[in-house]
Amino acid sequence: MKTMKKIVVLVSGNGSNLQSIIDASQQNRINGHICAVFSNNANAYGLQRAEQAGIPAHFLNPQAFSDRTAYDCALLTAIDQYQPDLVVLAGYMRILSPDFVQRYCGSMLNIHPSLLPKYPGLHTHRKAIENGDQEHGTSVHFVTEELDGGPVILQAKVPIFEEDQEEDVIRRVQAQEHDIYPLVIGWFLDGRLSMSDNIAILDGKILPQQGYASE
Repeated sequence: MKTMKKIVVLVSGNGSNLQSIIDASQQNRINGHICAVFSNNANAYGLQRAEQAGIPAHFLNPQAFSDRTAYDCALLTAIDQYQPDLVVLAGYMRILSPDFVQRYCGSMLNIHPSLLPKYPGLHTHRKAIENGDQEHGTSVHFVTEELDGGPVILQAKVPIFEEDQEEDVIRRVQAQEHDIYPLVIGWFLDGRLSMSDNIAILDGKILPQQGYASE
């Protein structure tokens, strides 16, 4: 019998990727369960999703702390109580302090709505449309101190059509995110995925810059 692994998820908003992980866990598609959800936003719908699933949901108010380092220190202390095997960022909109990143380096994942290294940061869908890109997508990567710069594990591409509005592209990208994020989390929890020397390794093989590519 495999030991069920523990996941902590950080959210700032709607939490649709959180929902996809909750579903994957409940359906036994991943060998793990979410033991807590944390947010920097009291109104994040992700907190309600957690509560509805019976998962401890915590709001930590950034305004109660003097700076980012103090906030992240308190967040670390709270997360550590759950002793997670994996920390997952699912639309978490705060930049993490170096101390926080170091604490969970190699066991912290993020999903970013672009084909990294293209478009780190915000408003990725708008940038892709404005630049006339014919494809856009999403990347799951390990978290390092470089913003959206950790090694990519898996990407999914979507087309951009001439008549597309930003919402159309967002919807298309999110559908892919809900598929690939639980998949990558499953790889990590099964011991197939790791990070070494800022390189992602899957099944003993170094992944290329764009991450895993199926033949």
